[in-house]
Amino acid sequence: MIEGPIYNKLMTTRKERGAGFLLLIDPDRVTPEIYTAQAEIAADCGVDAILVGTSFVLDSDFSSAVSRIKEASSVPVLIFPGSYAQICPSADAILFTSLLSGRNPFYLIEEQVKGAPIIKRCNLEPIPTGYLLIESGPLTSVQYISGTLPIPRTKNDIACAHALAAEYLGMKLVYLEAGSGAENSVPVEMVEAVSSYVDISVIVGGGLRTPEDAEARVRAGASFVVIGSGLECRSDRTLINEFGCAVHVKETVTI
Repeated sequence: MIEGPIYNKLMTTRKERGAGFLLLIDPDRVTPEIYTAQAEIAADCGVDAILVGTSFVLDSDFSSAVSRIKEASSVPVLIFPGSYAQICPSADAILFTSLLSGRNPFYLIEEQVKGAPIIKRCNLEPIPTGYLLIESGPLTSVQYISGTLPIPRTKNDIACAHALAAEYLGMKLVYLEAGSGAENSVPVEMVEAVSSYVDISVIVGGGLRTPEDAEARVRAGASFVVIGSGLECRSDRTLINEFGCAVHVKETVTI
């Protein structure tokens, strides 16, 4: 598969800034006023790309939300889909995920088969991503919806084996996901183990509430950090900028 411009831009960001800061917007949990404001200030606050995704589409028109965010933002906008029904043409790219940590064929391949032709028609850049749920405490939305068990948070070897399978299947990224609003984030020790075991870039998200949480994962080897619920319901320029500084370790090191 030919690497696309958005993937290459993300890799350049990782190389030049130490890691990438991905802002996750869930249109079901954030008002249009808030997510538009976040998109408008994203680039100035160090956000490298915006992910748009939700488990359900209850109160929002997902396609319209993606369009609004894209219009307001000067950074790449990627769909982080909860299902193939969330694929729309107004984004720059899509994380083409497969839930490798589970054994539910619906999220391993069935959703992907349904979504692939839509991605092609929409002319979206797909970025193949191995999606691994990590135990984070109480049942999360993605665990409930997918009907799968997460990888135990103390089992680094299991996480490493799944991440390596993602690499050998040809995926470009592996996403260690604790879940939106998770009680516990992915352990630093697991991030370090997986990052040192595979050659593809590691994304870490879920339960990262402070810039210090984000920086610790980058120092452990994460190539990208996703911040979502830690910034929901507010367009706090100062806090977003603090996350950006924490993630971009090459730019914050002083000599």
